[in-house]
Amino acid sequence: MIKRALFLLLLSSAGLASAAQLTDMETRWLTAGSAVLGYAKQELKLPIDITVQPQARPTDVPLALGFQDGRCKLVLSMRGNANAEDVLAGVPAEQQALMIEAMVAHEIGHCWRYAQGVWHVLPAGFEEPSQPALEQAQALRLTRREEGFADLVALAWTQHRHPQQYTAVAAWMRQVRQPASAAGSHGTLAWLRLAPSGAAFNPAQPLFEQAASLWRQGLLRDE
Repeated sequence: MIKRALFLLLLSSAGLASAAQLTDMETRWLTAGSAVLGYAKQELKLPIDITVQPQARPTDVPLALGFQDGRCKLVLSMRGNANAEDVLAGVPAEQQALMIEAMVAHEIGHCWRYAQGVWHVLPAGFEEPSQPALEQAQALRLTRREEGFADLVALAWTQHRHPQQYTAVAAWMRQVRQPASAAGSHGTLAWLRLAPSGAAFNPAQPLFEQAASLWRQGLLRDE
């Protein structure tokens, strides 16, 4: 159960007066992600708000991150979304909260990059290919890089919080990403394959540097 103080913080961020305004699904997802959100807000001081869409659009995913007026917006689009939990299909009920927590950590990875002012920016020592890519291909590449970083943040968080469950979460993430084209916006297997076990992450480093170290390796493999 979410601790009362954190629960009130989440509700305040979402602009909701009480838990009664949340659906059961929204409550379940926020509960599963509460530790990540608490870490993001209280320790990292990330500028993140929670937005609950009153009605999902046909193309909306259940959880996404946007940026507006210098702040990250964690958007829940579950109301009227019959496919909201399709991503959890086949996941045992007792493991679903772990996967939701990993998804929230993924979105926090996006927020961290944005807050650092490095969104779509390559790390030091890396340069764009000398042969310019077509505009669409470059847009896909930029998004794919950010998705790769966020996926690694999700895995680093899982190793930090739930090391005994790392294998299950990592396998599920690879399964989710498997259908994506390697050249598509969510083709992140080049990064996920660098972390088949939690031993890939260096616990002596801060969480985001753990992810960044592997991300840089994956950039060398990304086309």
